[in-house]
Amino acid sequence: MKSYRLEKFFVAGAAGKLETVLARPSAPPKGVAIVAHPHPLYGGTMNNKVAHTLFNTLLELGFVTVKFNFRGVGQSEGVFDHGIGELVDVLTITNYIREQYSDLLDLPLLLSGFSFGGAIQLHAAQTLNPEFLILVAPSVVHLEAPIPPEKNRYTLIIQGDQDDVVVPESIMAWAAPQSLPIVMIPGASHFFHGKLMILKNLILSSFVSKI
Repeated sequence: MKSYRLEKFFVAGAAGKLETVLARPSAPPKGVAIVAHPHPLYGGTMNNKVAHTLFNTLLELGFVTVKFNFRGVGQSEGVFDHGIGELVDVLTITNYIREQYSDLLDLPLLLSGFSFGGAIQLHAAQTLNPEFLILVAPSVVHLEAPIPPEKNRYTLIIQGDQDDVVVPESIMAWAAPQSLPIVMIPGASHFFHGKLMILKNLILSSFVSKI
């Protein structure tokens, strides 16, 4: 028996409609989570297995959880915009949820993303000031991602030590000046083949005392 309610709808974006899925836990929600998927030009969609794991895990943690397809992906309209338009997409989705679901307005915001989506969420955080960030192998170098804003209560960055797309050395070099901790999963590749349960359990255990 499902312990959540699922809604599928479209949000009017700057480049056209954005395909969106929202899941609401049966218990009073602890916050609102927005999940961003990996690179659209390399097969990234909101149904990517890492993004889907983030979606399900955050729902299990008690967040109203939202995933969506960036412009030009799935049933979302528009075309890829090299991160600029995709940042606008995140802001559009988040603001829509806040405006249309008044009961969620004052709840903590969590931004989460994988790879390209993780870097986009770091840019979005500069405007949205989320309480929480969960970033899995974020493409911080390719998208010149900023560090999390000072008001952020907790940031969890997870990286595979066998990642050949977002190489561990690059993200460590990005994090070092700010002494941002990185949780490394031994043996994990970029797509966390065979490591998704470890990824899920790591997020669950990390957030038990944070929400």
